[in-house]
Amino acid sequence: SSITELANQELTLEGHNIRVVRALYEALSARDVVTVHRLLASDIEWWFHGPPVHQHMMRLLTGASSISLSSEASFLFLPVSVTAIGPTVLVEGCNKERSISWVHAWTVTDGIVTQVREYFNTSLTVTRFETSSSNSCFHCLPLWQSKLSGDGPGLVLAI
Repeated sequence: SSITELANQELTLEGHNIRVVRALYEALSARDVVTVHRLLASDIEWWFHGPPVHQHMMRLLTGASSISLSSEASFLFLPVSVTAIGPTVLVEGCNKERSISWVHAWTVTDGIVTQVREYFNTSLTVTRFETSSSNSCFHCLPLWQSKLSGDGPGLVLAI
């Protein structure tokens, strides 16, 4: 394969991964349990950073989230930006009324979501660590930075 063909395959894979994650948000919003189950691995790995009160995605994925429209209505995830870096799809959004920003880092494998890392009110920088062949020195290459987190704490996610 040529380098161009490999680059096109990667773009196609990233585009497919973005479509999978967008379909997941649409299914969650519509409360389409069948589609959600079809898109998620049965043993999905979930990691959360933020106050426990903001574990909205976990409650949504486990069915613990209420569907009623009370004052504590279910949290709506409305993506503002969606970016893919290989198998990782980064989704960022906010709820200005609740002063909340969030980032989800989804891992998509063969069209199925196998992992989600959830960050609330946290600035996230995604990097890739590489070694230089000449001197075995590690370099941190920034690939993506959240834009909606404001003054929250910052974390680095190495992929």
